[in-house]
Amino acid sequence: MMNRVVLVGRLTKDPDLRYTPNGVALASFTLAVNRTFTNQQGEREADFINCVVWRKPAENAANFLKKGSLAGVDGRIQTRSYEGQDGKRVYVTEVQAESVQFLEPKNSNTQRNEEPQQQQYTRIDENPFDEKRQVDISDDDLPF
Repeated sequence: MMNRVVLVGRLTKDPDLRYTPNGVALASFTLAVNRTFTNQQGEREADFINCVVWRKPAENAANFLKKGSLAGVDGRIQTRSYEGQDGKRVYVTEVQAESVQFLEPKNSNTQRNEEPQQQQYTRIDENPFDEKRQVDISDDDLPF
């Protein structure tokens, strides 16, 4: 049997970090995941999926993710139920995240609201290593 979920979406609000009575951290958040198709009006709809992550990954999610952050979640679907205050049975389906990936640089949410940065692209038919062109690379650009 298999129960595996992989999601990529944006947080609808800041993660809610709590601790169990035993001191175990847990963070819950809702991920808005776009559907791959559009509706009859040509608009793209989204599903809002509740996620829970535990222990150190929960603290990391609470510290580094915020509303609008792009995140990847790998985990499993879990269902549970409890008796609500009105005495009725409440059913909950959520993703128990085993890992949460931060898919944007830390400051990208603030940059998204500012003036967009222009990116320079090399055309496919241009040789980026043409000896006539000088390549401006600093030591900070090198991965080693």
